[in-house]
Amino acid sequence: MPEPDHSSAAAATTIVTTGDQERLRGEVRELCARFPDAYWRERDRAREYPDAFVDALTAAGYLAVLIPTEYGGGGLGITEGSIVLEEINRSGGHSAACHAQMYTMGALLKHGSEDQKKTYLPAIADGTLRLQAFSITEPGAGSNTTDIRTTAVRDGGDYVLTGHKNWTSRLEQSDLALVLARTTPRSDDPAERTRGISLFLVDLREIRRDQPDTLQVTPVRTMFNYATNEVRYEGMRVPASALIGEEGQGFRYVIDGWNAERILLAAEAVGDGYWFIARATDYANDRQVFDRPIGANQGVQFPLARAYAQVTAADLMRYRAAALFDAGEKCGEQANLAKFLASEASWQAANACLDTHGGYGFVDTWDVERKFRETRMYQVAPVNNNLVLAYVGQHVLGLPRSY
Repeated sequence: MPEPDHSSAAAATTIVTTGDQERLRGEVRELCARFPDAYWRERDRAREYPDAFVDALTAAGYLAVLIPTEYGGGGLGITEGSIVLEEINRSGGHSAACHAQMYTMGALLKHGSEDQKKTYLPAIADGTLRLQAFSITEPGAGSNTTDIRTTAVRDGGDYVLTGHKNWTSRLEQSDLALVLARTTPRSDDPAERTRGISLFLVDLREIRRDQPDTLQVTPVRTMFNYATNEVRYEGMRVPASALIGEEGQGFRYVIDGWNAERILLAAEAVGDGYWFIARATDYANDRQVFDRPIGANQGVQFPLARAYAQVTAADLMRYRAAALFDAGEKCGEQANLAKFLASEASWQAANACLDTHGGYGFVDTWDVERKFRETRMYQVAPVNNNLVLAYVGQHVLGLPRSY
C-alpha cells in the first residue's frame, strides 16, 4: 500500500513565538522528515530503539539545547526544548526514546559539582555519552517516592547500592544513569520523610566493565515501543564522587526537575494532538463516501474541531508554563495543568482521528493505531492525572490533602 500524503501535517503553529524559535522548529521538522512513518512503524513492530534517529538528533545538537554554552550545549530554555520534542511527535515520531536527557539535565546543572559538570556535560552535548536513564520508581512505592527502599550505604570512599527498581527506561542505551536511593532510613514523621534520599550519577560504562554482576536488567515489553526495564542493584559500588549535591537532599533535587518534565511531556502530547488532527483532516477531505468527502459530515467535522480547540488551549498553557520556568518564576500550577490539559487533549484528538479513519485506523500501515497507543501514556506518566488533580486541589484551591 503506498504511503499517503500528509503535507498539511506541517501546518504552522498557532502560538506566537520568536523568529529564532520558529527557525529551530523548522530545522527539527526537516530532520524528522528524514525518518518517515515507515521508520517508526518498523521500530515499533520490532520494539527496537531508534538509534539512527537519536544519533541524528544528537549530532544536530537538539538534545543539548538545555546545556549551557560553556559546556558545549545550546544554552537555550525549556521553551526551546519543548519545541524540539513537540516537533518529533508532530512529525509522527516518538520522543520517549530521548526526552529523558532533557529533563534529567536540571539535577546535574543545578546541583552537580563543577567537576561533574566539566566531566560529563561536554560529552553529553557532543553525543560521546548518553544520559537517558532515570532510576527512581520501585514496585512497592509507585508514585510515593518517599517510600523507596533502594539503599546506598557508605563504605570508605564508595557507596554500595542495593535495591529493585522498575520503569527504568533506556538503561541499556545509556552510558550514565541517575539513581535515587536512601542513605538513611525513612522517618515515621511525615514532615521528615523526604530527608535521607540521595541522588547518584552512575557511570554505567564502569559498572559494565568492572562489576557486571551487580547490575541485573530485565527488559519489559509494553503496549508501545518503550525501552523500559526492571533493574536490580546487587551491591553495586559507586564512588562517593557520584553523589549529586548533598547527601540526603536528593528528593528535593528530583522535585526541581518535575516541572520541567511536565512541561516537556506536555509539549509531546501537544505534538501528538496536532498530528492526529492533521492526519484526520487530510483523510476527511480525501475520503469519499456517498459521493462526498466525509469531512462534510458534522459527525466527523465537529469532533475534530473540538479536539483542535482543546489541543490549542493546552498548547497555550504549555507556553505559559515554559515562559514562567525560563524566567525563574514559580510554575508548579502551570506545569501540572499543561501536562493534564495536553494529555487529555491528545487523547481526545486520538479518538477523533481513529473514528475518522474507521477501520483503516486499526491498520498499522496508517500509523494511527501506533500513535494511539503511544499517546495514551501521557495520562498516567510521568505522573497520573489524578495526582495532578490532587495537587491542584490541595496547592491551588486550598482543599484538604487527599493522600
